[in-house]
Amino acid sequence: MINQFYVLNKLLGLFFCFLLPVNIFCGMDSLSFVNDNGITSGVHEQNTGKVTFMSVPVPIEKYTEADFLSSFEISDTCDFNIRVFLKRSLTNELHTLAPSLTADVLTANGNYSFTFYVDGKKIYNENLNPGAGSVESKNTATVFRVPLISSTGEDSWGRFLWQRFWFGGGEDALSDGTHRLRIEISPYVKQTDVITGNIIAEGEIDITLKKPFVSAEQIEVQPIAPAEGWNVSNENYNKELIRELNRKILQNSFKQITGIVVIKNGNLLLEEYFNGAGRDSLHDTRSVGKSFASAIMGIAIADGYIKNEIQTLETFYDLSSYSNFSLAKNRVTLKSLLTMSSGFLGSDIDQSSPGNEENMYPTPDWVKFTLDLPMDSSKTMGKSWDYFTAGVVVIGDILNKTVPGGLEKYAAKKLFKPLGIINYQWEYTPQGVANTAGGLRMRCIDYARFGQLYKDGGLYNGKQIIPANWVKKSLSPLLQVPVSETDYYGYLFWNSVFTVNGKKYQAAYSSGNGGNKIYIFKDVPIVVVITSTAYGMPYAHRQVNKIMEEYILPSVLD
Repeated sequence: MINQFYVLNKLLGLFFCFLLPVNIFCGMDSLSFVNDNGITSGVHEQNTGKVTFMSVPVPIEKYTEADFLSSFEISDTCDFNIRVFLKRSLTNELHTLAPSLTADVLTANGNYSFTFYVDGKKIYNENLNPGAGSVESKNTATVFRVPLISSTGEDSWGRFLWQRFWFGGGEDALSDGTHRLRIEISPYVKQTDVITGNIIAEGEIDITLKKPFVSAEQIEVQPIAPAEGWNVSNENYNKELIRELNRKILQNSFKQITGIVVIKNGNLLLEEYFNGAGRDSLHDTRSVGKSFASAIMGIAIADGYIKNEIQTLETFYDLSSYSNFSLAKNRVTLKSLLTMSSGFLGSDIDQSSPGNEENMYPTPDWVKFTLDLPMDSSKTMGKSWDYFTAGVVVIGDILNKTVPGGLEKYAAKKLFKPLGIINYQWEYTPQGVANTAGGLRMRCIDYARFGQLYKDGGLYNGKQIIPANWVKKSLSPLLQVPVSETDYYGYLFWNSVFTVNGKKYQAAYSSGNGGNKIYIFKDVPIVVVITSTAYGMPYAHRQVNKIMEEYILPSVLD
């Protein structure tokens, strides 16, 4: 009967609507700013202001209160969705927070704020990026569904929000038994400060986390087989912590980890593989390969093929033959490309940037793509840091043109062969040049050789492979990364600090999409390699930081 009454009321409302002045929107309440969808159904009317839960998504026209879940068991292969019923659209809610702003400004600077509670305790809060969701949905939608977990990988900001909650304390809070999960949604808009409104939707559900069973034998520390060029360490470490780490990896609490190698005092202390990987697996560590470009540049300078890192682009290219020529482009130095501070109008952090790497890959000539870019007048070369993959492609092209035999043969002769690295694979640019921007695949223990080479100041088996002063400059915290107070950048190496038991440990490191790392610690004799295939996942780097600070470092530090 409720749906019949609802339809009758709607028809009556529409009838009286025609009697109203034409400047009044039918179906809109007194706080409406833009015309939204209003109350769309009887279910909506009865559940306005609620966050409801379902497993597989039920189409809105078939969704009834019988589909609302009151409890749910989470597993790695489940589907878990929310459907939210609002009184007004998001833009109308944002208007109440900032009445002087236009709809376009509101949608460009505001969104939903989500707060997650477990058993009454606040665990995680996030103001969704204003870019999440379309402008149309912000203006008109009063009902929306997003997947929090999707077995099919449905593309949605909801999945990434859930993953950030999960790795931001959610999994730990939901670890054992059944817990009460509560979600609250509010509008927020950012002007000079962030203004957050009242709760516009909320909901609760009982959650049980189901993890796969792993045996004591499965989580045992993996034995280390003899490896050429390495001695196996006999030093003690906290094996219980490593067993717990192994359990979390096997139960998918830490996702898609494929390898962990720890070197202490130059010897193999830990070598662990997961998710089908083994010692001879070649790992695609993405931008970890950038650090190898830095190494080859240092060797080429020492050999005299390149004068120094202060050389400018005009030394290697006739930039007047490329688009957007300027004297500023002529003056771009190799050092600025190495430190991600060249000043090109290119940013991998900003998806809308003309020089974003995703715009480069479909083009037939990546070097031309880069050198055609204009300069960014808001940046100061050598001081304004902005992650710029395309610039590292240019470094590779310069090396390929200047070293004897080309980049690939030179790297094999001067870096890989002296280190005993024979099993590896390059990716290539469209011109067939070894891709210095990323994708260089190696075994974990060979990435560890590279890390130990830097730990030892460029020296390997008594031979100076990379100049010690180049290693020092490369690993130094030269430029601060703007989005972090503790992260810095050197010559295609990152630099950060870990805190363990109140003590800080500085590390330079190579880093690649998916959570791939080579850590070189400054004041302790430790090198750590972690490989992972969590490409594009928001938890990828965060989970590696947690692995390091809560498991590996506490286990192996004296």
